[in-house]
This record gives sequence, C-alpha cells and structure tokens, in this order.
Amino acid sequence: MKHDITFALENAGWPALLVDGASIICRANSAAVRLFGPALEGDLPHLSAVWSPENTSSAEQFLAQWERAPAPTVTLKLRGKGGATLSQLASICSLNRDGQKVFVIQLLPEITLPARELKGANGDAGLAHKQKLDCALQLARTVSLDFNNALTSILGHTSLILGQMEPDHPWRRSLLEVEKSAAHGAEIANDLGAFSRQEKDSHGQTSGNLNLLLQHSVDFFKEHPPADPLEWNLVLERKLFAAKFDEAKMQQAFMKILENALEAVTGYGRITVQSRNVELAGRAQDRNVQLAPGAYVCIEISDNGAGISAEVLPRIFEPFFTTKGGKHRGLGLAWVYGIVTNHGGGVAVSSQPASGTSVRVYLPAEKHIVGDSEMAASDLRGDQTILFVDDEEPVLTLGQMILSAYGYQVLTASTGQKALELIAGKKPVDLVVTDLVMPSMSGRELIERIRQSAPDLRILSTSGCIWPAGQEQEGAYLQKPFTSQELLLKVKQVLER
Repeated sequence: MKHDITFALENAGWPALLVDGASIICRANSAAVRLFGPALEGDLPHLSAVWSPENTSSAEQFLAQWERAPAPTVTLKLRGKGGATLSQLASICSLNRDGQKVFVIQLLPEITLPARELKGANGDAGLAHKQKLDCALQLARTVSLDFNNALTSILGHTSLILGQMEPDHPWRRSLLEVEKSAAHGAEIANDLGAFSRQEKDSHGQTSGNLNLLLQHSVDFFKEHPPADPLEWNLVLERKLFAAKFDEAKMQQAFMKILENALEAVTGYGRITVQSRNVELAGRAQDRNVQLAPGAYVCIEISDNGAGISAEVLPRIFEPFFTTKGGKHRGLGLAWVYGIVTNHGGGVAVSSQPASGTSVRVYLPAEKHIVGDSEMAASDLRGDQTILFVDDEEPVLTLGQMILSAYGYQVLTASTGQKALELIAGKKPVDLVVTDLVMPSMSGRELIERIRQSAPDLRILSTSGCIWPAGQEQEGAYLQKPFTSQELLLKVKQVLER
C-alpha cells in the first residue's frame, strides 16, 4: 500500500480509506485494517476487494458520480474480515492532492446503548450524527494543514520582501494586498485547525467557576441592548462544581451562542442563562452528546425565538453551513462544537420552530467548589482610554467586554481610517490595540500613520498569524488567540512603560 501520502485520519477510531481516481486504496487507517483484514494487504489493493456485489453500482461507478459534487452520507455494502457482508453508513468526500483527485471514505459505526441508559431523544441516530460531525472536523483538519503550509510560505516570503523594501517602492502596495489576502486565508485555515483538533486541548485550562464568565458575557449584551424589548433571566447554581477550561475560548463559545440567541428573538424576547451541576451514576445521552458516569457542569442558554426547522437542525454544527447568508462563513457553531469537545465536553441543541431553541454545554467537572472571587484580578484594573481596532466584529466585542469589565474606557474601530478619526477626536486616547492584518488599511500602515501624527501614543499590536522567525513586529505584540488575563497584563505593561 502507498505510504507517501499524509493521512490525518490514521488514528481515528472509525475506519477510513483514502482512494484515488482509479479506485486504488492509497491509505487505510488501523481501524479499517482491523475491519477488512487481508483484503487490504498488498501494494495496490483495489476498492473492489472490499466492495460487495449487493451494492447497486460498481466501486468505479460509485466514485465517478461524486467527482464534481459532494456526496451525502450513504449506506454501503462491504465485505469485512472473514467474508461477512457489512451494511455501513459512510461519508464520502473528494479532494485534490497535488493535482490528483482522491476520495476519503469514512465508515460511521453503528453505536447502540441499552435503552435504560439513554436519556433524551434521537437515540442511535444522534450518536451516528455525532460520528458524522467528528468525521467532518477530521476532514477540516486535513484541509487546514495543507492550506496553512502553503500560506505560511507565501506569508513568509512576502513579509521578508516587505521588510527590506523601500516605503515608496511602486510594488509595495501590491505586496501589501498579497499579504492581506494570504493572511486572511491563514486565519480561516487556523480557525479550521483550531476547532477540528482531535486531541483534547489542555493548554491554558485552569480549574475555575464558570458563573463569572457567564455573568460577564450577559453584562456585555445588557450594555448593548437591541432595539426590541428583551428580558434576561440569569439562573446560576450558587455552589457550582469546578471545571477546567480555557477562559478565552469558553468566553468565545458563550458569546457566539448568545449572539445566535439574540438574532433569533424578535418582538418581546426572552433569553435564559442557567448553570447547574449534573451527577450521573451511569451512562446517559442528550441528543448527540454521550455522557459517561461522573460529574459535569451544564450551561444552558435558551431563547423564545423563531427556532430551527427539523431539516436544518442536524446540520447546524457542520463547517461552512449557514442560513444567514452575507459575510457569514458558517463557522460559528462549528467553532463552539470544536471548543467544547476539545475540553472533553459536548454540545446538545434542541429546538422547535416558533418555540425557541435551547443549547446545552456539558463540561467534565470536579465535585468541589471554586469561588467566583478566584477569577478576580484587581491589580489588572485601569481607567485609561483604549482604542481597540480589529476588522472582526467578534474580536472587537471580546476586547471591549474584557477591558470595560476592568474599568477601562474603550473605543472601537473596525477600520484603520475610523481609528485615525477617533485618535484625532476630542477624547484623548492612551493606548491603541490594533490587529496587524486588516483590509483597506493594514495594522502596519495604521501604526506608521499614528507614529507620524502622534509619535508618543502607546501601541499594542496583535495578530492571528505566526510570523516567520526574525520578522516579528517591533514594539509591544500579543499573539492571538489570547486569554483575558494575557490581554489585561499586556495592556498594563504597555501603559506603565
């Protein structure tokens, strides 16, 4: 079997095959080898070796129909080890690798639990749906790795040339546009890679109480109320179990869920945010979420909005699926799903059209209490005026929420031009926090303009791109993603210089 192709599904818990356009099996992960046995032996095993004649078409005909269109989840008849015919739910995806068409076939195992151990609706269908989501995230991870590798080279060489090019060079403007476009692509690839990681991410996770995080998130939206009347109900468990979480990432997840709830309600809206402890003596299930015995913290965010139709509900976590149109990339709930599952938890959604939606986040917990005060950091407070500049609305929201909660006066700008107008305004600005990669006017150009008009103004630059060695920006710099403590600490350090 060929071994010169990187296969991101090598360690997946479900069988997966990488098949080329001639129906040759280029790679099979260990789960597939266990399922099919000797049929996958040899240098060039053919898909027909595991293809059952009970299928309505041959292996070649089956793959040919998906060369230009994404395949839905289908049921295939395959020959397992020992010759037994297996009926397998399969996800098919076509990719281009080095100019060659290849197909990824992932087999979704049928998982069943005793009826007495299941709680909630959908049973086995919910579990199969979870497997399908995990497969989609694995594929997203493969794409992000290949895409990011290519863009890293583009960004590295472009940054290197810009660093040595004269400011008035006639090609500088074009190279800046190349840098912006490549960096934007790199951010999308990083988003895909971040929420599709297979391993549990423990970096930056500390044991704490989620109540304060929820309180801050709700307080932010209360400070920016919608035009229509809105009722907030905050029901927090007074003795909430401790959970390990990355504060910045979980805050992003809660903000995205709350944003969706706000978009869903019309007229007299009502949003309820609840935290509670969950203790399970046996295995249980909530929709697509499997819960092992143990302790959990459950965060439930409910609204009385328009709800989600039965046709759309199974697809809400799929990457790039959106019903909002416009500039929405369809990564919001997929991002939430990735953040929570990388914490070892799960996300369950129930909804009925015209009856609202409920999103439940489960995180593994420890049966001891961590007080809210442990998250306080009074030494990071300040009262200066900070201008936060970023072209991504969620990042602006996050920065304003964090800094305002610690006493700072915060101005926001989504473009470099608007930032310059605010700096020239009547309200003095003590610090500018700006993203380096933005459309129209990059953060690099904004900093140059600020240094010309206000050379003493303190500047903190941020970026989601990892810049090549030796090409880091001069001055204060904060790498995205950052926690609230990292942002506050860096702001404090820059202001005290």
